[in-house]
Amino acid sequence: MIEVVVALCMFIQGELVEHRVKNKMSDCLEGKRTAERNNGSNNIQYKCGKVKAEISVDSQGYKHIENIIKE
Repeated sequence: MIEVVVALCMFIQGELVEHRVKNKMSDCLEGKRTAERNNGSNNIQYKCGKVKAEISVDSQGYKHIENIIKE
């Protein structure tokens, strides 16, 4: 299914390498702060935002981003 979701995205040297669905923007920003504190590398950036994405739901009901749709 396609949905607009809040995502925490990790970029390494400007390339998107990982993304996680968050329930709301405040949860995303909290995750971003935690990741930045725990990460010592300057090459890694974290960004929060609303993205249009192809979503799957696992057996426990958690949403996962399969693909971000760029428009």
